[in-house]
Amino acid sequence: MKVKIEDGCIGCGACESFCSDVFKVEDVCVVDESKIAGNEDTIKDAADACPVSVISVEE
Repeated sequence: MKVKIEDGCIGCGACESFCSDVFKVEDVCVVDESKIAGNEDTIKDAADACPVSVISVEE
């Protein structure tokens, strides 16, 4: 799985609240790619919850 944050992140923290192992919000969200394995379901939930739809998930 590939996870990318597109331009436009507002740093709201919704993704981090769903999956803090993978998503960290500084000024904008960053992805810890080493933690993706095993967190696929919560990553998808975080992408669905993003209010500006900037989390791109590729299987």
